[in-house]
Amino acid sequence: MADSLDTNLPPLYRAVHIMDALPAETSPFPLPVYDAIVVEESPHRRRATPPPLPPIVGPRVGLIRRTFRRTASVLEWLFGAASLIVGLAVLAALPLLQFISLGYLLEAGARVARSGRLRDGFIGVRLAARLGSVVLGSWLLLWPVRFVAGLARAAQVIDPDGEIARRWRGGLILLIGLTALHIGSACARGGRLRYFVWPFNVFWLLRRLFRGGYLAEARDEVWDVTMSLRLPYYFWLGLRGFIGAMAWLVVPVSLLALGRGSAPLAPLVGVLGALMLAMVLLYLPFLQLRLAEVNRLSAVFDLRAVRRDYIRAPWAFCLAFVVTLLSSLPLYLLKIEMVPRDAAWLPALVFIVFIFPARLMTGWAISRAHRREVPRHWFFRWTGRLPLLPAVAFYVLVVYFTQFTSWNGIWSLYEQHAFTLPVPFFGM
Repeated sequence: MADSLDTNLPPLYRAVHIMDALPAETSPFPLPVYDAIVVEESPHRRRATPPPLPPIVGPRVGLIRRTFRRTASVLEWLFGAASLIVGLAVLAALPLLQFISLGYLLEAGARVARSGRLRDGFIGVRLAARLGSVVLGSWLLLWPVRFVAGLARAAQVIDPDGEIARRWRGGLILLIGLTALHIGSACARGGRLRYFVWPFNVFWLLRRLFRGGYLAEARDEVWDVTMSLRLPYYFWLGLRGFIGAMAWLVVPVSLLALGRGSAPLAPLVGVLGALMLAMVLLYLPFLQLRLAEVNRLSAVFDLRAVRRDYIRAPWAFCLAFVVTLLSSLPLYLLKIEMVPRDAAWLPALVFIVFIFPARLMTGWAISRAHRREVPRHWFFRWTGRLPLLPAVAFYVLVVYFTQFTSWNGIWSLYEQHAFTLPVPFFGM
């Protein structure tokens, strides 16, 4: 079988090296070379643009719900403003804490002076609403405790150590515990006024405690709220504002007080003190806000800055000055009789209600001066001084006669409520 194969036949193919098949410079099929064709876009051809994406629309809030939310927000702001005024009045009636109230008023006017918006002067109004809700809710919940305490006291008087008296006393202790637990759980949940009338806050608190991490969260929230009050800053600002005001007032007021003496030159000294007091009053409201604005005690003596601001907004300064002096006069009427120490916050409340808008007006006048670089026309500058003279003369006259009508006598001359404190230390 192997012999039948003819080995002399030629091979079916011949091996050729690929590199030797064709030279590099030659090609069996030459390809034509064409020039590049540039296609110009017709100006009349419109480019196809992708259709715009549909806007993302969230869930629409109904008109009734929007109206309810806005109304609730406005009511919360008004309640916060009322709580803020009452809180400042309570602080103004307490020794040393008075400087916190004065510092807040100065800072409120300074913020309005920086921004020009009156709403910026209500610092922390939302936080004041929350704190006011806690105080009001706790006060309302304590009324049943007071009522039961009165009944238990009456039972003790009628039958001392009797069975009925012991039952009332036990019921009072139980009610005090339940009320304290409810107030604590309402405050833990947020302190809103509606939580004080919701009876199931305890279950929310227990569920939150079992979940874990509540104690650390509550600790951080309390710390953040305490730091946001900025009580040391307001105290230091109020103390510096008081020192700056008394530095200007002590000499003219002392001369005015000496005018009451029996010496031959006493009336002349009193007139000199009245003139000096009138000159000081023209600058003092704006100097105090200047101190709060730049946060520097030396600014309370910068008369040149006040003159420069006045010529840029003369009538705004005039309006703020008249409002400031007139707002401080009603408090003098409350000092005709001695106010009990427990009711000292009532004249302080009158002080806050009248002086707070005056501080905001003063800050608004300074902000108008800051927004203008060119002084006003001389006509407005000179006519703006005309209402200042009768206003300051009337104020000095009222201050002079308060030493004869006030309970504190001659010491009432140093009670300059428009610039210092509503309840002086010697009046407590």
